[in-house]
Amino acid sequence: MSSSDDLMRAWRTQRYGQPLEVLKLEEVPVPSPEADEVRVKVQAIPLNLNDLERVTGGNMMVRPELPYSPGMEVMGVVDACGPGMHEWLGRRVAAIPRGAYGGYAEFAICPVASTFEIPASIPLPGAAALYFPFHLAWLGLFDRAELKAGESVLVHAGAGGSGSAAIQLAADAGARVFATAGTDEKVEMCRALGAHVAINYASTDFSEVVLAETSNSGVDVVFDNVGASVMEASMKCLKYNGRYLMMGFASDKAVADEKFLVPRRIALGNFKMCGVLLAYQSPEAVDFLKTGMGWNFPPRELGERIMGEIVSLVLAGRVKPVVGRVVGFAEIPSSLDSMARRESVGRTIATVD
Repeated sequence: MSSSDDLMRAWRTQRYGQPLEVLKLEEVPVPSPEADEVRVKVQAIPLNLNDLERVTGGNMMVRPELPYSPGMEVMGVVDACGPGMHEWLGRRVAAIPRGAYGGYAEFAICPVASTFEIPASIPLPGAAALYFPFHLAWLGLFDRAELKAGESVLVHAGAGGSGSAAIQLAADAGARVFATAGTDEKVEMCRALGAHVAINYASTDFSEVVLAETSNSGVDVVFDNVGASVMEASMKCLKYNGRYLMMGFASDKAVADEKFLVPRRIALGNFKMCGVLLAYQSPEAVDFLKTGMGWNFPPRELGERIMGEIVSLVLAGRVKPVVGRVVGFAEIPSSLDSMARRESVGRTIATVD
């Protein structure tokens, strides 16, 4: 905490650019929660690829007004509550801050709809690595694709946050897991997490391996958090009536808002396209977003159930958070730069002194 009780340290960007150039450590007023919100005294900050967009000015659904702090996920203890939320005071939580930014700070304001309790029996740094990747993987594999024991799944970017979570959840559910990664070291990590077949996509055509291993029938589910660069080859890997999970667009976020899918290609594939977005909302917000925008957002009650399932699996030793690196608060810009250059594995967790 800064020297003044009314100020906090925060990494902020005044303009868009590369993390090492534009992220500046500043002292700013400690924010106060409003209705349906809590304030989290941050203990640890998981770094996400989506945070890079908030720094570089890349593709965003909502563009915040400069200057601001990036950071779409925090872990800590609730130290203040909005009206009617006092039962949250003192709870140890993982949360997504308001607007999915503002987390690179000593305190963060978080909607209760996207805040979940984490038991003390799961220690740091692993406790900070659970929320976003495991919830996203669970929503894709089980809520959308309804993956079952005996089925098969292809997981892209298996050494990353959501990819490493998806490998473990799918393997634990009794599925046969194919995973891709970009180096031999990351391929070995995928195998260690439970992948039955791990492929270095930099040196091998993953679609050829998948088809050969499945007698040319393909897999039941594709878990694609990479997007455009692997989409066509991944569609080739799907069997009849398979499910294609659009988890993310890491290879080219610009296409997220472009018309780039060919209807006839999907029709000829005879598979199902499934969109997946992790953004829990209150019942009132779910109704508003549906009637006003036509969008479907997952309700908080689903997130509560998923968190309970994930915590149970972790405590039973059946899955584990994958933390590749733990850094200090001062190292956030350099660590984000390393992430941009794809030098990280699993999750990078920044601890707040």
